[in-house]
Amino acid sequence: MAYPTVSAPYGLEAINRVDGLPYAGAIRQIPIASTYNTAIYNGDIVRVAAGGTIEKSTVTVDSTTAAANNTVGVFVGVQYVNSQGQTVQAQYYPGNAAATSATAYVVDDPMAAFKVAVTLSNGAMSTVNQSIVGTNIAVRQGTGSNTTGDSGVSVYATNAQGNAAALPLRVIAVVPDTAATATTFREVVVKFNNHQYDVAAEANDYTA
Repeated sequence: MAYPTVSAPYGLEAINRVDGLPYAGAIRQIPIASTYNTAIYNGDIVRVAAGGTIEKSTVTVDSTTAAANNTVGVFVGVQYVNSQGQTVQAQYYPGNAAATSATAYVVDDPMAAFKVAVTLSNGAMSTVNQSIVGTNIAVRQGTGSNTTGDSGVSVYATNAQGNAAALPLRVIAVVPDTAATATTFREVVVKFNNHQYDVAAEANDYTA
């Protein structure tokens, strides 16, 4: 058994680019609307909504519809002003009126590759084998942690969703470092399908 053991989902973590170049930590700063009251955690999938602001991308939940195209990247932190007027840099956005002038830090490179945990539909950790590579896969949103600030996002352990073209992620590799056995893997490497920057404008691309 490899080390370390992955015990729970943690969201998507950028590790490199699909073309093999290393990920240099580049992010884009995109505002969060002052009226947006949903928490966003480190590793959550986000989208550009109407008005050019960032929101958590809930359309990727088990999605096999064209709405799954509404993804622009992964949230990795935030800066906002709290109720005491202090500027805060944080792991997650609390999603309430006490956080104003909020700016999200987003890994929005369409070529970015991300590591993500594999779970069952109920969120329990699971594994896949090498045959998962090259298929499209569904996302399970899960619940983020207010203690660690980490996302609860993972991917499903099977292709029961039918490998549909509209699924939001493509599996490009398995992660041997945390494998359960020589042939079963707790984590995979994925890229976004139909990234917002690459999809020609359509009615549902940038609407709430």
